[in-house]
Amino acid sequence: MTGPAASCLLAARTLHRVGSSRAAFAVAGAVVLAACLAGRIAPSSAAQMHTGSSHTGSSHTGSSHTGASQAVPRPHIVWKPIRFGAKRRSETAAYARRHYGLDTWRLTSPKVIVEHYTASEALSSTYDYFAADTPDVELGELPGVCSHFVIDRDGTIYQLVPLTTMCRHTVGLNYTAIGIEHVGTSDAEILADPRQLQASLALTLWLMQQERIQLRNVIGHSESLTSPYHKERYAPWRCQTHGDWQRADMDVYRARLARLARRYGVPLGPVAVRVTPRC
Repeated sequence: MTGPAASCLLAARTLHRVGSSRAAFAVAGAVVLAACLAGRIAPSSAAQMHTGSSHTGSSHTGSSHTGASQAVPRPHIVWKPIRFGAKRRSETAAYARRHYGLDTWRLTSPKVIVEHYTASEALSSTYDYFAADTPDVELGELPGVCSHFVIDRDGTIYQLVPLTTMCRHTVGLNYTAIGIEHVGTSDAEILADPRQLQASLALTLWLMQQERIQLRNVIGHSESLTSPYHKERYAPWRCQTHGDWQRADMDVYRARLARLARRYGVPLGPVAVRVTPRC
């Protein structure tokens, strides 16, 4: 067999072979062949139907998986906004100019998710501190610090700021990072809390899929200096970071996150390439 008929048959066989473990793809192969031979679709389009029906992605460990991606369920999120009016937006834009050379208070196309813990056992104290918009006690600059999300001990997820707004939570990365706080005083405490950890993984994976963020760019605050996206124009702050979510604990977290991602066929991206801090 030669010509268009052969091309149609090849495309249909390829689709059948890729999906041979699933009856739906076998049926799809027959449908594609019939439509192609009838002239309703071109052979090239039939072949593209194969490549569009599955995807292959590399995991954080370098292994690959093949499977149709599913929509990650949006976890239940309680909207609990802090005030972010004209004054705070102006302060944020001024901060972005000083530290990133950007004249905006908006967060666009975030590339990083940073995990934090609050160093307290109460949501209320964290919320009040973020809402106050006062100079932070460590660096003394405005705007006040904040994160986009806070996850309470019972697993309730609160969103404080829209994802289109820049929050000040990680020096060097605020211009491109979503911040997630966990109520607690240590990495181990959160990793050992099933409800809080489950909520955290669900939220992080949903954000990864929504914003197309790779697993290697889900980091702990303590890893900020080794992120390839780290950028700080103000020299005295270039080595500033915090100790929450150490790399060993984040490796545990990322392994759990990767297992959940594979369940939904979410591509994880290549292995991490950490940069050497300029310290």
